[in-house]
Amino acid sequence: MLDAIKRFFTDRLAAEAAAEDAEHRLRLATAALLLEVARADQEMHQLELSAVEQAIQRCFRLPPDELARLLALAREHVRESTSDFPLTRLINDHYDQADKQRLVEMMWEVAYADGELDKYEEHLIRRIADLLYVPHNAFIAAKLRVAERVG
Repeated sequence: MLDAIKRFFTDRLAAEAAAEDAEHRLRLATAALLLEVARADQEMHQLELSAVEQAIQRCFRLPPDELARLLALAREHVRESTSDFPLTRLINDHYDQADKQRLVEMMWEVAYADGELDKYEEHLIRRIADLLYVPHNAFIAAKLRVAERVG
């Protein structure tokens, strides 16, 4: 009987830990893609970094220390990464279409944060949107919404 109780709690804790790990990986993937957009034009402006922080905070509502750790891990991932495919695959496996479209809109917010839309930023967002299977009309609609907000 005692073994059954131990097994129950061990299995439950393992499932909770796995769910927390998956959530952490999704947050990391989201942050890394936003940072990729921020550096797509070979310059990371402070305004773009602030836009990344604000988007992550709005999306995940993290305490400041967790946000800082997540962004540090995402920066490291971006420095070492050679492909966006593992990130987009993870997002495709766990996000629904509405979540993916929100992510594309957040990428546009980062791209427009410095007041200029660079062709490399636009190209990267288009490529990521394609990898996320976001329809072209949703990609354009997100771009127009953000462009209208920033003036």
